[in-house]
Amino acid sequence: MGSDIEGAFEVRGADGRWAVRDWLPDCALVRDRDARECLFGYGGSGLQIERPLFDMRGLPPDASADIPDDEINHSHSYATWAEVAAVDWDAPLNDRADGNHVGVWLPGPDGELAFDHVLWTPLAVLDAAEELFGEDLWPYEWPPGGEVRLDGAVYRPVVYTARMFAPPDGDRWGPAWALMRDLAAVHGDENVRLIVWFG
Repeated sequence: MGSDIEGAFEVRGADGRWAVRDWLPDCALVRDRDARECLFGYGGSGLQIERPLFDMRGLPPDASADIPDDEINHSHSYATWAEVAAVDWDAPLNDRADGNHVGVWLPGPDGELAFDHVLWTPLAVLDAAEELFGEDLWPYEWPPGGEVRLDGAVYRPVVYTARMFAPPDGDRWGPAWALMRDLAAVHGDENVRLIVWFG
C-alpha cells in the first residue's frame, strides 16, 4: 500500500458483534506523520501535540477477527463515529505554541492571509525574528501577536488544531469521515468505528 498505516471500518450488528465493513481509503494511507500524530498519537513527526484526538488506545477487546494484530501490524487505535462527529476541529491540541515549528500564512485568492501549512522553523525565519524582537527566541517565546514576514509569507507561532492536519472536509481524511457518517446513518453513531494500526 506504500504506507505504514492501515485501517478498517467496523459495524456492530444486532447480535452485538463487530464486523469489517470497509477498509481505510487510499487517500488516508498517504505517509502523513503529522495527521497520524494529531489523530492517533503515532507519527514521529516531531510536532509537540499533547492531546491527540484518539491517542494510542490499543486494539478494542471486541474487535473482529479480520483486524490483524501481530509483529507487523501493531500499535492500534480506534474511534467511533459518535466520537469523530463530536470533535471540535478547532480546539487546541497543545497548551502553548510549538517550540520548533511555525505556521505559514499565505495570501489567498482574495489577498487575505490564510493558513497554509506547518513547517520546521527555517533558519532565515529565526534570524529575522531575532532581528525583529531583539533577541534569539524560539517561536513559542515570541511576544504576543509576534510574526515574521519574509518573502511573501507570514510565519507565526502555532498552537495546533485537528483542522490543520486532518480536516473533516479535507482530501485525505475527509473521505474516511464521510464513509463513517454514511455507515452511521444506517447503523447508528455508536455502532460504527474506525480501527487503525501501524506496521
